[in-house]
Amino acid sequence: MHRGKGMKFVGDSRVPSMEFRKPNIPKDYSEYPGKTEAFWPNFLLKEWMIGSVFLIGYLLLTVAHPSPLEGQADPTDTAYIPLPDWYFLFLYQLLKYEFASGPFNVVGAIIIPGLAFGALMLAPFLDRGPERRPSKRPLPTGFMLLAIASIVFLTWESVANHDWEAAARQGEITEEVEIDTADPGYEIYSAAACISCHGDNLEGAVGPSLIGTGLSAEEIAEIAVNGIEDGGTQLMPPSWDGTDEDLQVMTEFIAGLEAE
Repeated sequence: MHRGKGMKFVGDSRVPSMEFRKPNIPKDYSEYPGKTEAFWPNFLLKEWMIGSVFLIGYLLLTVAHPSPLEGQADPTDTAYIPLPDWYFLFLYQLLKYEFASGPFNVVGAIIIPGLAFGALMLAPFLDRGPERRPSKRPLPTGFMLLAIASIVFLTWESVANHDWEAAARQGEITEEVEIDTADPGYEIYSAAACISCHGDNLEGAVGPSLIGTGLSAEEIAEIAVNGIEDGGTQLMPPSWDGTDEDLQVMTEFIAGLEAE
């Protein structure tokens, strides 16, 4: 038997040789005339100009609509009802429902938000197909639409059901006034039920401030005896059960309080 007998060698010209293989290098930008520009100063100058426009617009917005300020924070005021910023209103509303409040605060504060955000994080891994159209990706699209609908609904419910007038009153900045605690009118006031609603310094708590009301002593006495009712709603119940003499002394003291 001769060496190499019966052997055939086959070659394929479609397989490129290593010595002729070109590296995967992108084209130079010079091959795209009119579609490129120098980073400095052309591109960077445009970025600065756009940023300046947005910055000036933002500054004008802050001047035209300044941030609302409330009175100094008082940790001892248990009647104050805080309100979070608008982007947390949906969580604030969630904590008002029975299944997520009171003894179930853990459910509303941790479990439900944790499951919701966990589902959004897992959504991209549940459908790893190449399709980009939302109609072809039902799971991620469904999760996102459900999340958006929930946030919009809870935010709307929080805004619609919040007592904005009471919130404005409780956060209203009132000028300080020096209270004479030795005055007989203050002693009667502190001994009456009024102090629980209007505060030690008459600055307001559950009820409004009694400093600088602009009411006469007679008008204040009328409110203390008969309360305040608006459209069938009792805004302030009748709270005076003392003598007429003490009522006159107290109301004259309150009517004389003016903000400095």
